[in-house]
Amino acid sequence: MKKYLAVVVLASFALVPAPPAGADTRVYVRIGPPAPVVEQVVVAPSGRHIWIAGYHRWDGQAYVWVPGRWDLPPGSYRAWVAGHWVHHRRNGWYWVEGHWR
Repeated sequence: MKKYLAVVVLASFALVPAPPAGADTRVYVRIGPPAPVVEQVVVAPSGRHIWIAGYHRWDGQAYVWVPGRWDLPPGSYRAWVAGHWVHHRRNGWYWVEGHWR
């Protein structure tokens, strides 16, 4: 009976899904990002719009360019802090998300 109970308990742990990766989980890339693409910025849709520059994102196999865009700041936010790649001496490069402040 104890053996059966141990098997049931162990099996129940195997069925519990792993928690999702946190927002601050870092994914390291061994190769540094390419130079940013020079974008032609078009006229803003309004005086309230703020330009968010494009960036290279890692898709798991290669860097992919995400083009820049105009966006409206949410709520009382006024400035966009651009996302950027940071080099870690041992692990490689990781992305820090852009955000409003």
